[in-house]
Amino acid sequence: MTTLNTPIAAITAISTEAAPRRPHWIKRCRQNSILIGGGILLLMTLVALCAPLLSSYDPTLQNLDARYSLPFWMEGTDPAHLLGTDHLGRDYLSRLIYGARISLGIGFSVVLVAALIGTSLGLLAGYFGGKVDMLISFLITTRLSLPIVLVALAAVALRGASLTTLVTVLGLLVWDQFAIVARSGTLAIRHQEYIRAARATGASHLRIMLREILPNLRSTLIVIATLEMANVILLESALSFLGLGVRPPTPSWGLMIAEGRDSILFDAWLIALPGGMLCLLVLAVNLFGDGLRDLTGTEVKR
Repeated sequence: MTTLNTPIAAITAISTEAAPRRPHWIKRCRQNSILIGGGILLLMTLVALCAPLLSSYDPTLQNLDARYSLPFWMEGTDPAHLLGTDHLGRDYLSRLIYGARISLGIGFSVVLVAALIGTSLGLLAGYFGGKVDMLISFLITTRLSLPIVLVALAAVALRGASLTTLVTVLGLLVWDQFAIVARSGTLAIRHQEYIRAARATGASHLRIMLREILPNLRSTLIVIATLEMANVILLESALSFLGLGVRPPTPSWGLMIAEGRDSILFDAWLIALPGGMLCLLVLAVNLFGDGLRDLTGTEVKR
């Protein structure tokens, strides 16, 4: 039997034994959150990628003779259109499937642009400090003072609605969280021993930031990316609903809700289907992000 020979070892053993353990149900909820959210997100991603294989119709093909065909759970449905058709006779199932492509594609693209901008600025501010930090902190404060929706509406209205404009505008408006997290993380570790050792070996500033600092921030930045992606998807849908997002006839869930609002009293399913898909996608992203945040112990302040 091994005995403890030093007071430090004894104190460590006592503190380890006395450390409270988290209830089993909390761990179970975190695991379920990641599994459910990740499963739904993976399924929707696969549906979006395999849209041409899953859809029998062109989502932009119009057939005025088949306008307002009812979905399968209603009487008088058309077997050729499982979820019915819209006011222009376009197959609704095809538009929902291709709409997932738009939402996920814009979500991933905007988060990628925002992550590149925000992480780069945060690393520079935290690593160099001084005037660089002051300048980037001023940029972050300026960005936080701007209302995202109003600025996005004005920018898209001036530049014209298109996928490229939408991704660019939203990417330039949601980078602040990445910058804040990267800056605070870099400030916390820039004076660590391994950073000093890297400087002593002659490593360049760029190498230190990319090879030594950035890997330590990776898990936190991934959590930020998942949480920001849900906001981006909602922003895209809101802009498309207002007619300043995706151009018709490109299938977008926000645009489909806008096109079906005139028939809400008679054909509520035209709004319920894209609205339900949008809620499910945002819920899945939030569940996955929250579960990932809890498991990694990341604190996100908003």
